Amino acid sequence: MNRPAPVEITYENLRFLITHNPTNATLSKFIEDWPFDDGAPPPGQIVEDWLNLLKTKFREEPGCCVAVHCVAGLGRAPVLVALALIECGMKYEDAVQFIRQKRRGAFNSKQLLYLEKYRPKMRLRFKDANGHCCVQ
Repeated sequence: MNRPAPVEITYENLRFLITHNPTNATLSKFIEDWPFDDGAPPPGQIVEDWLNLLKTKFREEPGCCVAVHCVAGLGRAPVLVALALIECGMKYEDAVQFIRQKRRGAFNSKQLLYLEKYRPKMRLRFKDANGHCCVQ
């Protein structure tokens, strides 16, 4: 299977690495494992856990890059990154386009519908002294 190369998505002070399945050598770099059905949107508890992880990680290590993976790096991982961008104040259409610029083929129709209907609570929207989105 020809898998796309990992890509970094950077938006203001948020950095993500979208990749496909880790190897045994890189698996230890991942700190959580939240499986959900391929091609599906994430369950609510995974969304909560994901956003809580980001708040903690970006607060403890400002400027760090959070890696997120799924089997091919085209569906589940981009959806989680899109949710973070939306929670930071980006419109869903802009988040999808922003990710697709670097990750061609990201998202299926079910995931797009989920992102369209998703209502953020702005859990990642805080401004730093320069007016950039940051996590507090």
